[in-house]
Amino acid sequence: MEVLLQPIIEAQGEAAADRPYSVRWALASLCLSMLLPSLGTSIANVGLPAMARAFDGSFQEVQWIVLAYLLATTTLIVSVGRLGDMIGRRRLLLIGILLFTLASAFCGLAPALWLMTAARALQGLGAAMMIALSMAFVGETVPKARTGSVMGLLGTMSAIGTALGPSLGGVLIAGFGWPAIFLVNVPLGIVTFTLAYRFLPADSEIRKAESARFDMAGTLLLALTLSAYALAMTIGRGSFGLLNLSLLAAAVFGTGLFVFAESKTASPLIRLAVFRNRVLSASLAMNALVSTVMMATLVVAPFYLSRVLGLSETAVGAVLSIGPVISICGGIPAGRLVDRLEASLVIAAGLIAMAAGAIALAVLPGIAGYIAAIAILTPGYQLFQAANNTAVMADVGPDQRGVISGALNLSRNLGLITGASVMGAIFARASGTSDIAVARPEAVHWGMQITFAVAAMLIAAALAIAVVTYGVGRAASRFHKEVDGVVVKQRATEQD
Repeated sequence: MEVLLQPIIEAQGEAAADRPYSVRWALASLCLSMLLPSLGTSIANVGLPAMARAFDGSFQEVQWIVLAYLLATTTLIVSVGRLGDMIGRRRLLLIGILLFTLASAFCGLAPALWLMTAARALQGLGAAMMIALSMAFVGETVPKARTGSVMGLLGTMSAIGTALGPSLGGVLIAGFGWPAIFLVNVPLGIVTFTLAYRFLPADSEIRKAESARFDMAGTLLLALTLSAYALAMTIGRGSFGLLNLSLLAAAVFGTGLFVFAESKTASPLIRLAVFRNRVLSASLAMNALVSTVMMATLVVAPFYLSRVLGLSETAVGAVLSIGPVISICGGIPAGRLVDRLEASLVIAAGLIAMAAGAIALAVLPGIAGYIAAIAILTPGYQLFQAANNTAVMADVGPDQRGVISGALNLSRNLGLITGASVMGAIFARASGTSDIAVARPEAVHWGMQITFAVAAMLIAAALAIAVVTYGVGRAASRFHKEVDGVVVKQRATEQD
C-alpha cells in the first residue's frame, strides 16, 4: 500500500510535506475502508457449501448469508451517506468500521443460521457506511487536482478485495474452517478503526438546524423500495414468476411514493433538485448500465470457459482472475489520467474501450480471444469508473458529499443486481435451456454471443448519454488543449 500511496503523497506539495504521515495514513484508512466491504462480499460465497453442512441448511437458506449483506448495503447506502453529511462523516465512518468489525466477529461465532444471517445484515450496514463515507472523504483529504488519482486508488482497493476474497477464503476454510473467513476481518477492522480515528480530519461544525432532522419516512420508503427491487431481481435466479413481478410492481409503486414524499418534506433524504444536474443524472445512469455489463462477465464467463472451451475448474479460476488483476494494475494509472485530462474525455474513452471489449467477447473465438477481449474491457471499465466518480464528486458541496457518494454506489449495486438477473436470463434464453450446466457447447456459445451483443448495446447507450451530456464538439475542442498542457507540464518537469 505504501507503493500505491507514495505518488499521491509526493503530489500534495508543501502542505503534504508538513504532515506527510497524516496524509499517508488517512489515505490508508480510506483504502482499508474500501477493501474490507468488497472482501466481505466476495469471501462469503466460497464458504456457502461449508456453512450449509455446518448449519444443516439448504442452498436457498444459506444463500441468505450473501443476500442479507447485499440487501443491507444496497438499501441503506444513500441513507447513511446523508446521515454522515448531517452528523459528521468521521463520526459515522468510525461507527461503521466498529459495526463491521463486531458483526464479523458475531458471524464467525454464530451458533445458528438465523443469527448468522442477522449478523451479516449488520455487517452490510457497516459496509454501507464505510463505502459511502470513504468516497465522501476524498474531498477533505486531498486537493481537487488529485481527486482522480485517489478515486482510482479506491477503485483499486475495491478490486483487490473482490479478487482476494475467493482465494483467501479457500485457504482460510482449508486451514481453520469457515468461521475464519469472517474472523479475519476483526484484526483488519481494528487497524482500520485506529488509523481512521487518529488521522482522518475532524468533522466540521454541524448546524443544529440540519442535524436535528433526519428523513426517517424517506429512509424507510427507499429501503423498502430497494429491497423489493433487489428481491425481484434475485429470487428465482433470473426466472421471473408471479412473486418476482409482484415485487417489481411494488418497487415501481414505492419509487413513485418516495418521490412524492421527498417533494413534500422540508428536510428530504435526497433533494430531488440535485437530479436536475445533468452530469449527476447522467453519471448515475451510465454507472448502472456499465455495472450491468460487468456483472454479465461474471455470470456468463464460467459457463463459456468450461462448457465451450472445455477448461478445468482450476483453469477457469485462473482465467477469471485476469480481469481483477488488470483492475488492480489499472486503477492508479486511470486516476492519474483523469487528473491530467478532462474527465468527460476519459469517460468517453473508457466507454469506447468497453464497447470494443464487449463486441470482442461476442465475436472472438477461443481462449486467446476471451483474454484479449477482457484485456480491452477491463481497462475501459477502470477509466470510466475513475473519471465518472471524479466528475461527480469533484464539485459536490461538503454538505452533500455523503449522499451523492451513496447514490453513486447505489447505482453501481443496482446495476450489479440487474446484471446478475437480467443478463443471466438473456444468456439462458439465448442458450435455449433453463439448465446451463447441461446445455450443448454450441448453444452456450450462441448464448455468449447474444449476451454480449446486448452488452455492447448497453455500453453504446451509456456512450450516447455521455455525448449528450458533455457534448462531442466541446470535448473535442478541448482535447488538444488538455494534451498540450500535459506536454508543457512534462517538459517543465524535465527541465527542473
